[in-house]
Amino acid sequence: MENKNILVIEDNKLNMKLMRGVLRLGDYQLIEAFDAETGIQLARKQKPFLILMDIQLPGMDGLEATRIMKTDSKLKDIPVVAITGFAMQGDREKALESGCDDYITKPFDVEDLLKTIKGYYDRKETPN
Repeated sequence: MENKNILVIEDNKLNMKLMRGVLRLGDYQLIEAFDAETGIQLARKQKPFLILMDIQLPGMDGLEATRIMKTDSKLKDIPVVAITGFAMQGDREKALESGCDDYITKPFDVEDLLKTIKGYYDRKETPN
């Protein structure tokens, strides 16, 4: 059975609703987490093929959550895409240094986001 599960870690309910709609367009299954700690637990349990990570989260931020996931043998191979309103100089580099595989700023273009997701999905489906 194909894994079309995407974990979205996002604390803003309106942004999560937007992600629900976007992922539905691509026929992906959404796993929702509103904080980093829950997101890490759900990643371990659900094994999504991709994680869309907000950076500014209550408690543990998305960069720290990404660092934790990238040192976990069960999670380290799951791509993490930072989706954030942080667009200051150096923010992209900080996200990539923390282990994020990609960086997308809000507001994002829906078609571009779906192309990015499809790229990660296609890589997952292609044997090495």
